[in-house]
Amino acid sequence: MHKTQKEEVTMNITNNHKTQLIPPHGGTLKTSIADTESIEDLRKKAASFIPIHLDARQYSDLKMIGIGAYSPLSGFMSRIDYENVLKKKRLANGIPWSIPITLDIDPEKALLFEHDKWGTLYYEGKMAGMIQVEDIYSNNKEKEAELVYRTKDSDHPGVAYLQQKKSYLVGGSITYFGQETSSSFSSYRLTPSQTRDIFLQKGWKKVVGFQTRNPIHRAHEYIIKTAMEITDGLFLNPLIGETKKGDIPARVRMECYRILLNNYFPENRVVLGVYEAAMRYAGPREAIMHAIVRKNFGCSHFIVGRDHAGVGNYYGTYDAQKIFDEYEPDELGITPLMFDHSFWCKECGEMVTQKTCPHDSSHHVSLSGTKVRKMLAKGKILPPEISRHEVSRILSRWFQKAS
Repeated sequence: MHKTQKEEVTMNITNNHKTQLIPPHGGTLKTSIADTESIEDLRKKAASFIPIHLDARQYSDLKMIGIGAYSPLSGFMSRIDYENVLKKKRLANGIPWSIPITLDIDPEKALLFEHDKWGTLYYEGKMAGMIQVEDIYSNNKEKEAELVYRTKDSDHPGVAYLQQKKSYLVGGSITYFGQETSSSFSSYRLTPSQTRDIFLQKGWKKVVGFQTRNPIHRAHEYIIKTAMEITDGLFLNPLIGETKKGDIPARVRMECYRILLNNYFPENRVVLGVYEAAMRYAGPREAIMHAIVRKNFGCSHFIVGRDHAGVGNYYGTYDAQKIFDEYEPDELGITPLMFDHSFWCKECGEMVTQKTCPHDSSHHVSLSGTKVRKMLAKGKILPPEISRHEVSRILSRWFQKAS
């Protein structure tokens, strides 16, 4: 886990044995974690820097930059990268990137950085890292909302978060101190360097990544296993960062993932690791970001299903798939696997999609989200065509306690 400060692990395309894995985004896995030898000296230096207090999303972004998951980013975005990402879905150097990764500060703090270019990053009262300030600029909230989330509606959780941010943004390279605030899921907190080593040890070349913030139901299971048929292994990478109110807690979802993998997936073809970033609910743009991050973890393929990273009715059902057409395939590098809505057909006797099933909806087994929640809250088990019984039981226990 501990890397030298500003370490860059370059994937040598001709000589390195790691070439069987997809190169990281931009060609280099950029990490910025203080090593064990220098951490105490860095903390002493940082104690005199200008303090910046992070919220949960900013802390998770700090960590994702530090471990290399956000490669090629080496810090929070400068104005030129921020504006290019908004307008062109690319960094200033032309590399595809779709979501702004920014750090906001208030006007009073912005004035302090006119004389001092170092800041110390704190989370929950503890020193989490430091930033070398390279740029301070105004936060264009309305423009960001319109371009990233396609709406200015404050009911959208991403827009609501954006609206409460401070008026200035600070850009610059960071050093992450490797602080863990929670021991939860410690064995599943894998860095891109670690997952790449695991995939190499398993002899995998083609790895499919699956992003989820929900329990895996039978439709998910169907598309995951379909993708596994054409790849060497699965990287199940559920998001455990900050989510909106009403989403099922990460600890409950992790229990569901583990019991599903233990009973219905081959152990030697799956790696489970958590994705600690916050959920943006940015739909199409977030689908691109999710693919890029999984590329950095070593995935060659990425599943993009119906309404990926969506919320409410802000995006079209398959907009998150269409956005991939805005890039040349070699620009993103990772291969998106596009899946239609899947469901159980009583006549076909199996999981299908509109592409493979000739029967009308009267033969399909489906339940609305509202109906599912009501059944679980009453202690009922969902039909096996919707969810595995083991998963239903876990969810039912949680919904009964929560209701």
